[in-house]
Amino acid sequence: MEDLISELEKDIEKIRELKPMVHHITNYVAMNDSANATIAIGASPIMSFAHGEIEDLVSIASSLLINIGTLDEYIIQAAMLALNVAKKNSVPILLDPVGSGATKLRTNAALAIINEGVDVVKGNHGEILSLLGKEGVVKGVDSKAKIDGEVVRDVAKKINSIVVATGKEDFITDGERVYVMYNGTDMLGKITASGCMLGSVIASFMAIQGNYLVAAIEGLACYNIAGELAAEKSEGSGTFKQKLIDELFNIDAKKVFDRLKLKRLL
Repeated sequence: MEDLISELEKDIEKIRELKPMVHHITNYVAMNDSANATIAIGASPIMSFAHGEIEDLVSIASSLLINIGTLDEYIIQAAMLALNVAKKNSVPILLDPVGSGATKLRTNAALAIINEGVDVVKGNHGEILSLLGKEGVVKGVDSKAKIDGEVVRDVAKKINSIVVATGKEDFITDGERVYVMYNGTDMLGKITASGCMLGSVIASFMAIQGNYLVAAIEGLACYNIAGELAAEKSEGSGTFKQKLIDELFNIDAKKVFDRLKLKRLL
């Protein structure tokens, strides 16, 4: 499996050298944490959904992250504007369909964004299942469902995107190959914005790695292993979040390869 992310050391160095701009249209709860995670991995975040500047900003961005955690009509319109600009300028797009499946507004917004075409969709098991029309799989923004590799692959085929489904086991697929990662820590479920920060890290790798399956695995591996290291040094949820940013800042390929638990399922 290390062959799959053999460029990890180079990609981490490239992010820190180039500081690619990751444009976030994200939720108010996670905005500060997502910005800090992006900076910690080495990229440069900008958090804006003002319609009047979206074209200027997205056109010079290296990747676009859309997170529907706090949703209203203005943000939906901003997301659609940003999608159009990203498409025109070949800017890679990650969607985090937070709470999809919990309300019709969120599910419909996620599907409308996907229908325009995105490169990576990252969500918890319930959010990913909701994209197949499953109901009752999400409570608020938390998953009530458990998924498997074949279902994740079905979602990826349906939406024509890389899919990352996070939970006790994390699944990553391009619609053909399916990988499972066993890294991570329960402490990630004890803080706000843990999934949102993961999206920012993956989007940072998408900014410099043209193979988005590889970028997704690289970002997930770095984030989960930073979480493991942070959990070993923290005293509770508050210090865990602080240590998580520290470990992202100090992550390197050796730490990842020493701990990586990744295998191909299908």
